[in-house]
Amino acid sequence: MPKNNSPTSLSPEFSAVDVEIVSKETVFKGFFSMLRLRLRHRLFGGGWSNAFQRELFVRGPAVGVLLYDPERDLVALTEQFRVGALERPAGPWCLEVVAGIVEAGEALADVARREVLEEAGLQVQDLHFIHSYLPSVGGSNERLHLYCALVDLSLAEGYFGLEQENEDIRLRVFPTDSVLGAMAADYAPGENPIDNSATIICMQWLQLHRAELKKLRPTA
Repeated sequence: MPKNNSPTSLSPEFSAVDVEIVSKETVFKGFFSMLRLRLRHRLFGGGWSNAFQRELFVRGPAVGVLLYDPERDLVALTEQFRVGALERPAGPWCLEVVAGIVEAGEALADVARREVLEEAGLQVQDLHFIHSYLPSVGGSNERLHLYCALVDLSLAEGYFGLEQENEDIRLRVFPTDSVLGAMAADYAPGENPIDNSATIICMQWLQLHRAELKKLRPTA
């Protein structure tokens, strides 16, 4: 039976123990992996579902970092080719926060600093945690951990990325109001330059915390 009947609680009624994995098969293993699962789970009305099949895109944890200059009220975003955006009306080059995959044993803050150095050429110490979330819970296990790094963006634009990973990254610096204005503008689907969840969440967080961050200065 459901474990939580409180109408005000945000906790789900079931947990991982209420799922039975009948079988699990790796159907693809490359840069990422794909699993085929056969499973069943408890039902809200009582009893268990029939066994059914789902594919799971295995991507694991990643870190995203918004670069913000509180003294100049600037944000920096990366521009790079993204295969998932091939059919995007505005094209597959996307503006995003700095991001990278967490390797086994790495601390999240260390990943954030490493990725900022690789994709923006900046050393950062002053990190502010934003949120942790599942970007595509319907078919992937990826969890994205978001941070804001306070940095000096006065001379930050340039070209970055690791050649051995086929990265071709342009770092672009914008007034904060320009990015927030684009997010609020009435674009057709797929035409807004701010078109991915991590960047939208980071910018909305910045909008909430902008006044207090302006009182701070980047720590070298």
